[in-house]
Amino acid sequence: MRRVHFIAIGGSAMHNMAIALHRQGFEVTGSDDEIFEPSRSRLENLGLLPARMGWDPGSIHEGLEAVILGMHARADNPELLRAQELGLPIYSYPSYFHERTREKTRVVIGGSHGKTTITSMVMHVLRQEGMDLDYLVGAQLEGFDCMVRFSDSSRVAVIEGDEYLASALEPVPKFHLYRPHIALISGIAWDHVNVFRTFDDYVDQFRRFIAAIQPGGRLVYCAADPVVKALVEEGAPGITTEGYDTPEHRIVNGVTELMTEEGPMPLQVFGRHNLQNLAGARAVCRALGVPDTRFHAAIADFQGAARRLERLVDAPGRAMFKDFAHSPSKLKATLDAVREQFPDRTLTACMELHTYSSLSEGFLDEYRGTMDAADRAIVFYDPHAVQLKRLPPIPPERIQRAFGREDVEVLTDPVAVMGSVRQGVSRATGNGAVLLMMSSGNFGGLDLEALAEAFIA
Repeated sequence: MRRVHFIAIGGSAMHNMAIALHRQGFEVTGSDDEIFEPSRSRLENLGLLPARMGWDPGSIHEGLEAVILGMHARADNPELLRAQELGLPIYSYPSYFHERTREKTRVVIGGSHGKTTITSMVMHVLRQEGMDLDYLVGAQLEGFDCMVRFSDSSRVAVIEGDEYLASALEPVPKFHLYRPHIALISGIAWDHVNVFRTFDDYVDQFRRFIAAIQPGGRLVYCAADPVVKALVEEGAPGITTEGYDTPEHRIVNGVTELMTEEGPMPLQVFGRHNLQNLAGARAVCRALGVPDTRFHAAIADFQGAARRLERLVDAPGRAMFKDFAHSPSKLKATLDAVREQFPDRTLTACMELHTYSSLSEGFLDEYRGTMDAADRAIVFYDPHAVQLKRLPPIPPERIQRAFGREDVEVLTDPVAVMGSVRQGVSRATGNGAVLLMMSSGNFGGLDLEALAEAFIA
């Protein structure tokens, strides 16, 4: 039996890869110092949850085919040191995924925003086409019960490639390691200030990503993004490039319709950024042999990835969404999309400062103007999260100055968020109200279902 061991098995991608290998018949073991939900329950249900938390060098032995190292594990991890002592093959999960898909056509979706949605769109269409594929994606998708899949029979691998570092042994962005045959860049907007200290350093990661495309490969890119366009214009020898922009569309009674050769086609998703995502996914699918007519037929019922403009309330005069948006570019794109879709409704937008970047004094001013499309703007942060990241407290007036709005309501208590939203909705004017909740966290444990009930009460 083939045996693998995961050091830091509880990570989002790590535990999904462990499940994928388990389903392929591998003997999977793993360790971690703490594992949270939903990783914990998913591993436990398959008998893959470590018996106890912590690191045990005794779990590393010569019978292992591979040791897969998560970014959470440090270079002095005792299990890692033991694996090095035994001379075992050690991989980060991106390098292991590349190893398993070495003989396949690899499609890698990169960019500061939209990559999860584009990857999801491509997978949705290829699934409806009946195509067997390997994949690695960063969100739960309808119709897919695991975020990672390996297949011995597939010839295509679809990968969401992000810029976070791969592991302590491979401190490079993950998307450098996949070596794509077909690559996509959706846009470049500086984020991850704790990893890439300057914008130029961040842009250079995408330059290296382009250089990693295999000879004869293809780069699909968003021509509407000036930074991406300039990067492509530097030259990409040995590969084909194809730009895309916002496709022709219209909004009829709150529904976005894509204009196609087959006529107007209603979509489940909306917003300029999602239409650009669709255009990018269409170009990728076309490169894989899917005609545009079949792409359009398949994408019509795509409802989006989890937490990407996910609709929680759809009632007369009321619409509520939650979204993963947290960086400045994502925040603005999401707000602009909702405002365009519901121009006559009172829009309340609440975002959580949660990541290291968003809570950093040197990065806060990047948020200027990002919430201008909202009638009411609420910014929440959890003081405990600031303490854990060892950052100084943020005075409310500093946040108001950063967003460029004196009327930004700054809250640190989830109960206060609930009260503020209810109060704002009761004062809504015009044709109704829209509530948009944006965070990569959980608003300090705020119950969004209870909030949704209060929103429509």
